[in-house]
Amino acid sequence: MTYSYEQLHAFTLGMLSKIGCPADQAKTAADVLLSADLRGVDSHGVARLSGYVRLWEKGRINPTPNMRVVHETPSTAVVDGDGGLGLVVAPYAMKVAIEKAKIAGTGWVSVKNSNHYGIAGYHAMQALDHDMIGISLTNASPLVAPTFSQERLLGTNPIAVAIPAKNQPPFVADMATTTAANGKLEILQRKGMDTPSGWVQDKDGNPTTSANGVKDGGALLPLGGDREHGSHKGYALGSIVDIFSAVLSGANYGPWVPPFVAFLEPDPNPVGEGIGHFFGAMRVDAFRPADEFKAHMDNWITRFREAKPTPGNEKVLIPGDPERELEAIRMKHGIPLLDPVVKDLTELGERFGVKF
Repeated sequence: MTYSYEQLHAFTLGMLSKIGCPADQAKTAADVLLSADLRGVDSHGVARLSGYVRLWEKGRINPTPNMRVVHETPSTAVVDGDGGLGLVVAPYAMKVAIEKAKIAGTGWVSVKNSNHYGIAGYHAMQALDHDMIGISLTNASPLVAPTFSQERLLGTNPIAVAIPAKNQPPFVADMATTTAANGKLEILQRKGMDTPSGWVQDKDGNPTTSANGVKDGGALLPLGGDREHGSHKGYALGSIVDIFSAVLSGANYGPWVPPFVAFLEPDPNPVGEGIGHFFGAMRVDAFRPADEFKAHMDNWITRFREAKPTPGNEKVLIPGDPERELEAIRMKHGIPLLDPVVKDLTELGERFGVKF
């Protein structure tokens, strides 16, 4: 079934208001969630809404956070999210980075005491309207086994980078540092399908294609899947995200990152506060005139688009193309939701008196 952006946005606003979010913060959070659905990152959209509500019910999300800068220099800051929705804390922190960049040329912000912040690309793309390059990183629940490890020590730890162009659409890379994000497993579970090889290992460290492999005690695999295909590089990228987001800010890192699911309790001996994020904003004209840079970005993008595709493929894509094209389609024709998601949201709405 498909639902209009407006309908899902209104429902999300209603639910977030019910748990006590102020109107402006509820709108920001709804904007972030629905941007994921529009851009085809269904695992991070309204399907996650009930997860945030359950965390609130457990007292692990503060609906009225006092977000604030607790340490800063002219170009850097640490933001304390006060246990708020990451969907709200992240845009606040990215705004701090942008304001720093306006003055210093670049702005860098590390965040502690936050929660899951939704789609990484949304936050990086905030910089585009300011002729800036945006960078967005976050650590996440430990579901990933480092190369050669049976233990789950890292999250999917995404990286997003948004770069403005002139006449061409912006370059927007948004990716997990694992072969696949955990949300994709959730989608396959709802569909009753297996995973491709290289996504998951079982509890004994052996390859598996079960979409329930992580639920059954296994782990997601770093980007590359195994050592022969470069998983050590995915492991390194995920580690960098963890360190920038949490060791730098004072958030929890590695196996101490609190789980997103409410039925699992956080580690009783945390090494920091909440989940951590990291944001960067770089003013293009701190390096060269913005119009000149954007004209050359157009040239870069155009040349890559003109690359001869391999047999059986229609064209070479630029990072951000699939999401942008899908956003236009879904804004016009609606956002498809799987039956289990519809059932979950319907029951959530009935429980809180919000019509779905």
